[in-house]
Amino acid sequence: MSARCAVFGHRYRFRAEGPTMTWTCERGCAVGGSKTYPSAAEASRYATAFDREDGGALGRRAPLGLFPLRLARLLRGRR
Repeated sequence: MSARCAVFGHRYRFRAEGPTMTWTCERGCAVGGSKTYPSAAEASRYATAFDREDGGALGRRAPLGLFPLRLARLLRGRR
């Protein structure tokens, strides 16, 4: 495991190869896995859903520990 993964957690990337969805850590620590689905379409659908980047929704869907982000987003929207 890389030092970045130990501190920040793994950054998985998902892709579909036929009916098999595979995932690997983007940071190069060689952690990953695979799962086979009944169809290629189903594997592709799950890979697309799991591979989303939620950076734009950080202030909107922040956990309670990130309350200042929620508050800043609320105040920014009122301008």
